[in-house]
Amino acid sequence: MSQQHISHSDASANATSCDFATWARDYSQHTNRSLAGSRFILTKTLNSGSTGCAFEQVAQEWGMNIVQADSPEDHNNFTAHVESTAVEPDLRTSSGKQAMDLAQQHMPVLKKLVDQLSHEHDMRQLRVAMCLILEPKTAILARLLVQAGAQVGIYSGPETLNTRVAQQLESEGVTVYANPAWNPEEAKQAALTLLDTLKPNLIIDDGASFARLAARERPELAATLIGVAEETTSGVRAFDAMEIDQVLPFPVVAVNDSLMKTGFDNAHGTGETCITTIQQLLGAHCFQDTALTVIGFGPVGRGFARRARTLGAQVTICDTDPRACLQAVFEGFPTRDLKDTLPAADMVISATGVYHTVNLTHMHSMRDGTILGVIGGMANEIALDNIPQKCSQMNEPVSELHIPHGPHLTLLAGGNGINYTAGGGNPIEIMDLSFAVQVAALKWLLENYRTLDKKVYRLPDLVDQQIALAALSSRGYEISHSEDNTSNNWQVTRFDQPNGTQY
Repeated sequence: MSQQHISHSDASANATSCDFATWARDYSQHTNRSLAGSRFILTKTLNSGSTGCAFEQVAQEWGMNIVQADSPEDHNNFTAHVESTAVEPDLRTSSGKQAMDLAQQHMPVLKKLVDQLSHEHDMRQLRVAMCLILEPKTAILARLLVQAGAQVGIYSGPETLNTRVAQQLESEGVTVYANPAWNPEEAKQAALTLLDTLKPNLIIDDGASFARLAARERPELAATLIGVAEETTSGVRAFDAMEIDQVLPFPVVAVNDSLMKTGFDNAHGTGETCITTIQQLLGAHCFQDTALTVIGFGPVGRGFARRARTLGAQVTICDTDPRACLQAVFEGFPTRDLKDTLPAADMVISATGVYHTVNLTHMHSMRDGTILGVIGGMANEIALDNIPQKCSQMNEPVSELHIPHGPHLTLLAGGNGINYTAGGGNPIEIMDLSFAVQVAALKWLLENYRTLDKKVYRLPDLVDQQIALAALSSRGYEISHSEDNTSNNWQVTRFDQPNGTQY
């Protein structure tokens, strides 16, 4: 059984420090492990944090489970955990092998799903092309599939590449197509070369770009695919549109729409690491008393907004969906029209995955120095393609963006997704769940593809439940079991009173 225990002494925090913002940033950025959902061993020395709230309360609002270290056993666990985490490598500077080995250590659910897949199917028949951000967690998905017998090739764009991890993967027998020096044409040609060389029968995609390239320029390969597993909201939207237009040439599993993906990867993984990556770029207390506009109150925006508020931000939500706005209001966030919030905003964060969410008119209405960024994201979610001469430092984590005849803005991560461009991406434990869903999607496609139409499918709820059970078990938690089955009997109504009991 694998349990994640975190102490307040981890990540070089002072043992008596009450500064949750600094501690959370340092631990998250150092280890790329998830704070949300972890056990937090709390000693009585912690009283109040920088926001004026009890440290325990702030940690719980963040999504951590508090364990009081009152007994000798608790203190022993506390000491043992401090000693074990002290030797964990910093994932930002460790070797590719160190980073991958640490990630695999904390991805038990993915390992269980791959073992089940290999037990039930001949993996030697699988040729899997992956188009994903290439970093340690993605590498474990590829590593485990190769170890199970599959042929795997992975493509990564130059802006989302960890070269140390790419080199390690190649040494383990994974074909890697990735180079930070590629221009757009070279990047496209590399993706086509992967298709031509591997001739995949399964694709794991991020943003639907790779599979759509296959459909457009290698239609003969696309027509023979068992199917595609799509990771992102924007990618699922693209495949849904292809289905509506009746041009989708293969079955697609919308991995993104699984609760075990969206409910954790988006809300907790992206929401958490985008906060701590921005802290890494701008300072641990950059959210304190900041007027923050969050555009989009889907799972990503919601997870981000809640944690920014925990760190002291004054958050306003902008969304075009009245249901999302009402949900935000019921969670204590004011909602306004975007054009009305921008002139007073200190920071504007887009969380929509929609092209030109922040357009040139929006940018003109901002003040000098307004911080602008994207979490999650797609190309030109901020309309940078409408700015002819942006700046020479666009690839820097923090750069100045000159709006023609307008303000000078502070742009984060070149307008790309902040956590994976300027940070380590979603936490290890979160990607354990997301990639478990990816493997479940591959298994479902293998078992059903002969009867599938060329459309977008969602995984059955039972698959999500099985992954959740495995995740709970790995953390030492249980579910409740009901012995009363009357709720499943449709014949029993409130007007029936067997044995004097009303249902």
